[in-house]
Amino acid sequence: MNLTIAGITARGLFGRRRFLLLFPLPVLLLVLTLAAKGAGVAPDHWAPSVIDGMGFAVMVPVIALIVGTGVLGSEIDDGTVVHILAKPLPRHQIIVAKLVVAAGITAVTSAVPMFIVGVLVDSVRFGVALAVACLVAALGYSGVFLAMSLLTRRPVLVGLLYVLIWEALLGNVLTGTRVLSIHQYALTVTHAIAPNDLIKAHVGLPAAIAMTGVFLVGGALLAIDRLRSFSVAGETS
Repeated sequence: MNLTIAGITARGLFGRRRFLLLFPLPVLLLVLTLAAKGAGVAPDHWAPSVIDGMGFAVMVPVIALIVGTGVLGSEIDDGTVVHILAKPLPRHQIIVAKLVVAAGITAVTSAVPMFIVGVLVDSVRFGVALAVACLVAALGYSGVFLAMSLLTRRPVLVGLLYVLIWEALLGNVLTGTRVLSIHQYALTVTHAIAPNDLIKAHVGLPAAIAMTGVFLVGGALLAIDRLRSFSVAGETS
């Protein structure tokens, strides 16, 4: 991994207002949890909606979308990508650095609040399970959304359609689509580490791990191939 590119990418994300968009959802997740906990409501009445419906179905993919499309997409939009492409750097080093930053920021931003929620709801083990699941989801989503930033001029819109239609809608209606849902992989990892009636898994653990790798590696390879088609002017050939 090229540490220089990773550092530039991280500074770019932290220096843009887009980074502020990462905080409302984690804060809302914690507020809902504390409110329900303070009201003395039994976890089985609200925890599934907060953890799955809010956490894994909304917070994690939205954060991943903001970061994954921002690590390279914003540079393409404002033209600064030409400075990177003009350097004698292998394209795979650029993509790997961007991918590591995207997955890392997504994982930390989502895993910390989910860990706190897990501890408040059940136990430290459950909190760790949720945090690890966030890391797995961050890897899969980052591969997909980074590739989207190079495949379309509307990566955020396409990413939202993927999350809302494929994962949220079809994933709940057509059981066959669950094996291609990163959301479902997160639930599976959580259940494998800390079996709990609050979380229901619909995909086997081997399939979840393998498919996460497919999304991550496949997205990276697609992004590398797409980046190679860019000229120094930032236009595709």
